[in-house]
Amino acid sequence: MLHRVAKTALVLLSVSLVASSTAPVSTAAAPPLSDASAAHVLNRLTYGPRPGDIAELQRMGIAPWIERQLHPERIDNRALETRLQAFATLSLDTATLMREYHEPALRERRQRQAAAGRAAPNPASGTPAPSPLTERPEGEPAMTPDTPGGRPRPAPSEAQRKDRQILLELEEAKLLRAVYSERQLEEVLVDFWFNHFNVFAGKGQTRAFITAFERDAIRPHVLGSFREMLEAVAASPAMLFYLDNWRSTANRPQGGINENYARELLELHTLGVDGGYTQADIVHVARAFTGWTFQPRQGARFRFAAALHDRDAKTVLGQRLAPGGGIEDGRRVLDILVAHPSTARHIATKLAQKFVGDTPPPALVERAARRFAETRGNLREVTRAILLAPEFVDAGAHRAKVKTPLEFVASALRATGATVRTALPLTRTLRDLGQPPYFCQPPTGYDETSESWVSSGALVARMNFAQELASGRLRGISLSGGPAATADTVLAASLAGAVSPATTATLARATTAEQRLALLIGSPDFQRQ
Repeated sequence: MLHRVAKTALVLLSVSLVASSTAPVSTAAAPPLSDASAAHVLNRLTYGPRPGDIAELQRMGIAPWIERQLHPERIDNRALETRLQAFATLSLDTATLMREYHEPALRERRQRQAAAGRAAPNPASGTPAPSPLTERPEGEPAMTPDTPGGRPRPAPSEAQRKDRQILLELEEAKLLRAVYSERQLEEVLVDFWFNHFNVFAGKGQTRAFITAFERDAIRPHVLGSFREMLEAVAASPAMLFYLDNWRSTANRPQGGINENYARELLELHTLGVDGGYTQADIVHVARAFTGWTFQPRQGARFRFAAALHDRDAKTVLGQRLAPGGGIEDGRRVLDILVAHPSTARHIATKLAQKFVGDTPPPALVERAARRFAETRGNLREVTRAILLAPEFVDAGAHRAKVKTPLEFVASALRATGATVRTALPLTRTLRDLGQPPYFCQPPTGYDETSESWVSSGALVARMNFAQELASGRLRGISLSGGPAATADTVLAASLAGAVSPATTATLARATTAEQRLALLIGSPDFQRQ
């Protein structure tokens, strides 16, 4: 019975999600803050409402609530911080992570390969590293599922375990922050900006660099200066290594100029694909950033190597950089890009797409871009301009986007009031749903638009997660109430008591409380935001 009901639900879900993802958002005046509007605000600016959140938002009022979230430093977050204290690597600098966690495993791998008569890989070659998502959590049998017969494999050595610990703790922390942080808008923005400046954890030593990249280059700036974040990213070993700029040099015998970072800086990070730059601009930007590097064997700290820098004059977007500029060449390029109208428009479009709709109203984008220009890239001001706009709470924006896998999983846990004792099984869930944290290989990052997350395979995986959560089969996750009470909680907390007729009909076919809860979490109504 469950499979027949679930199959019907999946058909309805696929049709409903595809239809919702293509509708443009209207620009009518914002309605009063009804239950539905409050649920909409919480679904967009948090990882989903918890029981009681709708009433709290209505009590505070939307503008004061948003203003509070725009100043996360004023919000007590000690409960989450206590949870995160268990993760030793989160506060360590890159030099320590390299010395104590990554390099011992690298030496061990080289020794093992040398003993087997194979050439050891060059850590700077960019060869993808093994993903911790394929590695078992503690307590599970050491079996390889893709090995015939599931033959046991040796338990990881202490060096291998510590190397894997870096990303496993990052992944767990990301999920716990999404579920438990009181500074919800900050967490939504950290994920947004990490995707904007994406780096791939599977490339060589990048896994040892991502902790500091997210903590020091992204998180402090998500509601601050875009210009400061842009330079912090440009000088981060994670970005320097991922896009190969650390080896870009004016000295051709040592490798020559690498255009990878320059191209993505213009196309993805600032101006946008139609931002008005040329191939000549890419070349000159790449020349401006020669000498921006780091030394992997010396703590992986940024340094400017003047001997590797192209000292000749350069022209970027029609502006001349005088010869002999040194490190200031790169900084001058960043100034030019932040001041360019295309950058204001590109960033405004992406933020409006994130918070309002896949096809955001042009007038809203124009206002947000103007605010970007007026404030020289003050991201708190740009974000505020979007969130307080009537288009944001317009009824046409309600449930107009499909949740990403991270948003779907976190919102299900928040809506049900689940207790997360360990988030490791959830990292495997995100892999099955197509969004393993820190493992998006292209520099574009994970897509924000709904169509990227609507496919038959993805919808089946989402329904499987809903069934596992509802039945209590997710290791380390427990629901505080029974399935019947929890379903009522989800209806009130996340959906403001309203579901579509199709979902109502599907729920009526459930024969048990667990089925009803699973079908509700897997419904189109819950999966849209």
